[in-house]
Amino acid sequence: MIRITNVKLPLDHNEAQLEEAVLSALEINQKHLIDFTVFRRGFDARSKNKITLLFTIDVNVANQEALLEKHLDNQNVRLTPDMSYKYVAQAPENLAERPVVVGFGPCGIFVGLVLAEMGYKPIILDRGKEVRERTKDTFGFWRNRTLNTESNVQFGEGGAGTFSDGKLWTQVNDKKHYGRKVLNDFVDAGAPEEILYVSKPHIGTFKLVGMVEKMRAKIIELGGEIRFNSRVDDLHIEDGQITGLTLADGQRIKSKHIALATGHSARDTFEMLYKKGVHVEAKSFSIGFRIEHNQSAIDEVLFGKNAGNPILGAADYKLVHHCKNGRSVYSFCMCPGGTVVAATSEENRVVTNGMSQYSRNERNANSAIVVGIDPSD
Repeated sequence: MIRITNVKLPLDHNEAQLEEAVLSALEINQKHLIDFTVFRRGFDARSKNKITLLFTIDVNVANQEALLEKHLDNQNVRLTPDMSYKYVAQAPENLAERPVVVGFGPCGIFVGLVLAEMGYKPIILDRGKEVRERTKDTFGFWRNRTLNTESNVQFGEGGAGTFSDGKLWTQVNDKKHYGRKVLNDFVDAGAPEEILYVSKPHIGTFKLVGMVEKMRAKIIELGGEIRFNSRVDDLHIEDGQITGLTLADGQRIKSKHIALATGHSARDTFEMLYKKGVHVEAKSFSIGFRIEHNQSAIDEVLFGKNAGNPILGAADYKLVHHCKNGRSVYSFCMCPGGTVVAATSEENRVVTNGMSQYSRNERNANSAIVVGIDPSD
């Protein structure tokens, strides 16, 4: 396939205009075009009253090699890269010891899924509950102020990501297209197919709950095992080699292969690791507050007369301020059309988060405004 980038069209374009743009970019007739798919759709809103859609399009043509040669000097026409996921191993038939994954949030889900797809039949442990029960506990905290320290916004199936905006983009340069597997797996689990091409895809809590359940079912179907209410309290280390772990109920599991996917809130687990002599080092983090403001105002500021256009959706933003003392203050995890929520997982602690549903149609937007904290502080 051939990938065309920087294809520009107006907001009110139709399907015929998109095909015409493909033909024009490749300088071909319709008879040479087999089919095409939109790989990415973003927009340029620098002129808010004349917003332009920007497309990246993958095209099947009858004369691919000749066209690539013809457009050799055109940076916007290139061979579509291989985005298929390459598994690094396959489990032996006589697998003696199953790997263990600690944590069943976003990281643990995908570690478990990939291990299961390679035939390793992982044992996955999570201190919290399965997602439906966990949802009851979380809403119980929000509505009745009843905190379950083992089942809450942080702990349980799906992790903190389940009760958030479900953002699915990153600023990390993904040269090997690992993110494509994540998006494909989510679509297979029931996510809207638009997450494969919109520039800033997101899902939202209510859709994520069902998807997490389907991903759990796939891991089990492939021979994996998920155990909830299973907090890891100790690791077994002999001669510098991990040999197993002990759960809070005293059960011991033997394994020389343990993946820690505990997220950032399991401070008791980190303390245990530190006491066991596992190398732990401080890293920079950010701290601040959440600011909430009217979504329609944000839409109008960024989109002008195009505010409310369904293709654009609810507007988001990113702000950075560089202080004279060398620190930076910036917005983080901006949630268009969302809500501010309590995300506490420990007694006598306060943690605040933001979230949006798939529709992003709540009255307010919210964003974290934070400043960087270095270990030297």
